[in-house]
Amino acid sequence: MNDAFNSDYPSIEHLREKARKRMPGFANDYLEGGCFSEINLQRNTADIRDVQLRPFYLRDYAGSDLKTTLFGKTYDAPFGVSPIGLQGLMWPRSTEILAKSAFEENIPFTLSTVGTASIETVSELTEGNFWFQLYHPVEDDLRDKLLDRAEAAGCKTLVILADTPTFAYRPKEIRNGLSIPPRMSLRNILQMTAHPAWSFGQLGAGIPEFKTMKPYIPKGLNMKHLGLFMNKTFSGRLTVDKIKAIRDRWKGNLVVKGVVTDEDAAKVIELGLDGIIASNHGGRQLDSGQSTIKPMTQLAKTYGDKITIMLDSGVRSGPDVACALASGAKFAFLGRSFMYGVCALGKTGGLHTMTMLKRQLQQVMEQIACEKVEDFPKHLIEE
Repeated sequence: MNDAFNSDYPSIEHLREKARKRMPGFANDYLEGGCFSEINLQRNTADIRDVQLRPFYLRDYAGSDLKTTLFGKTYDAPFGVSPIGLQGLMWPRSTEILAKSAFEENIPFTLSTVGTASIETVSELTEGNFWFQLYHPVEDDLRDKLLDRAEAAGCKTLVILADTPTFAYRPKEIRNGLSIPPRMSLRNILQMTAHPAWSFGQLGAGIPEFKTMKPYIPKGLNMKHLGLFMNKTFSGRLTVDKIKAIRDRWKGNLVVKGVVTDEDAAKVIELGLDGIIASNHGGRQLDSGQSTIKPMTQLAKTYGDKITIMLDSGVRSGPDVACALASGAKFAFLGRSFMYGVCALGKTGGLHTMTMLKRQLQQVMEQIACEKVEDFPKHLIEE
C-alpha cells in the first residue's frame, strides 16, 4: 500500500466515525441523509451484503488483476467516484481533493453540475480525464453551454441524470435549512464553532459556491432567491426527446444514471447510448423503491451484451464492489465512502480511501480465486 494509507482507519466505518466528529451536524446530516425515513438508503447496502460469493480453493490460480477497461480507457480498479453535489459544504475543497486523487489513482471522477468546483478546475486537476454529470436545464441554451464547456475541457464521458425527476423530501435538510452558504441559525453557528478544523478550512477555501453554474447565476441573490433560481433553472425529469437532443450533440460516451427497469434500459439502448448506471441517488429520492443491486443480475443477463451496465448507490467497501461486479455490473461507483475519507483525513483522505478499497477488493479476489474483474459473475451464488 502506498504512503497515503493510514492504518488507524482501515475501514469505511472508521472513516465515517472520524468524519462525524470533525463536521458540523448539518454538514454530516447532508452527507448521511436520505429521504423520508431513510429506508431505501439502508436497504441499498443491506441488499448488496446479502449477495454471496463462491470461492474455489483448489483451482490453479495465477493471481488477480484489478485493471478494467471502460469505454476504451483502462482504469486501475473497477470503481470510481460518484457525482456529489455540495461537496465543498461537507469539507472544504473536497471536490478538488477527490478529483486529483482519482487522477493519481487512475480511477474515474465524476463532477456534478452542482459541485463546488468548476468544469475547468477539475479538467486542470485531471488533465481532462474526468466525467461530467448533467442536471438537465430547462433552457436548451444553458444545456448547450454546459456541454460545450465539458467538451472543451476534454471530458469524454457525459452522464445525464434520470433518478431525480423531482426535488426530494429530506427531513434533515429541511430542519437544517440547508443552502449554499448554510443558513446562519443559532443552531448551525454553534455547530460550526464546535468544529474549528472545518470552520478554518472554509475560511481558507472561501464560501462554497456552485462554481460550474456561477457564470449563469444573477449576482446579489440572497439564500432564498438562490434556491428559487436553481429550482427554476433545472428540469429534473428526463425524457426520450431530451436524451435524443443530447445524443445528437454529444460526440463522446453518453451514459444515463438512474436506470433500474427493463423498460428504461430498452429505451436507452434504442437511443444509441453507451452505458447505464443503475442508481437510486444513494437512497435520497424514493424511500419505497427497491435497492439498486436487486435488478442488476436480470439487467445484466438481458442487456449486458448490448450496453455497458454499471451500479451506484449503497456501495461502501471493497467487498461491496465485489458483490456488485458478481451480480453483473461492469463497474461500481461510490460517493459517501470517499466523502468519509476526505472529511476524516482532509487532503490525504481521497488517496487513503482509494488505496484501501483497492486492497480490500484485491483480498476478495485472491480469496475466491478470481483472476480478472470480468470473472466475478462466475463466483455469484444465485438464489
